[in-house]
Amino acid sequence: MSVRVGLVSLGCTKNQVDAERMLYKIREAGYQLVSDAALADIAIINTCGFIESAKQEAIETIFEFAALKSEGRIKKIVITGCLAERYRREVAELIPEADAVVGIGCNEDIVSVLGKIIEDNYTEAIQRYDDKEKLPLTGGRIQTTLSFTSYLKIAEGCDNCCSYCAIPSIRGRFRSVPMEELLDEARELVLGGVRELILIAQDTTRYGIDIYGEYKLPELLKKLCEIEELKWIRVLYCYPERVTDELLDVMANEEKIVKYMDLPIQHCDGEILKKMNRRGDEASLRELIKKIREKVPGITLRTTLITGFPGETEEQFSRLSEFVEDMKFDRLGCFAFSAEEGTPAADMEGQLDEDVKERRAEVIMEQQMMIAVKKNKALVGETIEIVIEGFDRYGDCYFGRSAADAPEIDGKIFFTSAGKRQVPGKFVKVKITDMLDYDLIGEMEE
Repeated sequence: MSVRVGLVSLGCTKNQVDAERMLYKIREAGYQLVSDAALADIAIINTCGFIESAKQEAIETIFEFAALKSEGRIKKIVITGCLAERYRREVAELIPEADAVVGIGCNEDIVSVLGKIIEDNYTEAIQRYDDKEKLPLTGGRIQTTLSFTSYLKIAEGCDNCCSYCAIPSIRGRFRSVPMEELLDEARELVLGGVRELILIAQDTTRYGIDIYGEYKLPELLKKLCEIEELKWIRVLYCYPERVTDELLDVMANEEKIVKYMDLPIQHCDGEILKKMNRRGDEASLRELIKKIREKVPGITLRTTLITGFPGETEEQFSRLSEFVEDMKFDRLGCFAFSAEEGTPAADMEGQLDEDVKERRAEVIMEQQMMIAVKKNKALVGETIEIVIEGFDRYGDCYFGRSAADAPEIDGKIFFTSAGKRQVPGKFVKVKITDMLDYDLIGEMEE
């Protein structure tokens, strides 16, 4: 088949894994895959619809491809993913150039969708929204990450129902992937050259409760550690209340599990957390973070925060600022509250002005910058193991990541090498000689 298909995937890594599964099905059906969707006959835009900024990015991307279609450079446009699932008919009405707008439940049947829009008698745009739970959780993938690192999506959906979040309505209830299927997928990825596996889900710490009646993340991690060629295992999206002693013991004792935890807490004030439909308060969070650092010495802690939640007072914001200063997280992202339609928080009293929300987020990020700079300065003179990701021709140096850095979201280490040409995926030792904000600079030890 000579029909060329290109796919643009936006948003989170969980959406990226969905895209990889679709690409596999499309290739197996005989379509020709092209890396640049602007050069394809059919362009698929796998959208994100989580928060306002993500929606805007998705719509702008779709408009770009609509323009290409009007110029005759591409023939068909298919819109998939969270924006299509969440807004359905609104997307179809806004983008009349789209030949198909399909929800996440149609990913399993993406080949059929493509087949229909390329038929000679095709006249009417397809709109299909199958059951969300038909979204494939297993199956073949075409890896779109660097060859040595890959994401392992261990569950789909979410049952936490935080008041600000639209994910449960978009992605459906929480459902774990059976452990044996995950282990088979992990082994297949490692056979293909993957040396770093990054476990993802809306809530990785809930893994297994729906299938096995108990939390099974620690057991899954131990079994993944048995895969010989695997070097690093990283866990993202850990829900604070489900970080158990068992999980921390596994992280501390298993060599292959990098000492890194992504712990999105969103806020520290008990009243705000309650409004968010989250548990805990400042005291419990301080106790948890203290325990994590005691049980897993040297752990890198990453978190995310929301400023400007409805009703957040200056006093509550100041408390959050003090908390950030005291906790000194290694990695932190802060976002201004986005009032998402259809969520309880969007209709709460006490909505704050956009400039107030943004200013507060900026204050937190400025604080974090100072903390990061101090932490990075303390690393000058240290030797760190990193994985090489590539060569920066502008800086005339290589770059990579340490175990303390997740791809795309954390900093990089730029380094020179006096020896032979280095290749991506190789693990090397680098002596840190300087730093630049969130990034480090060093020299490879030969």
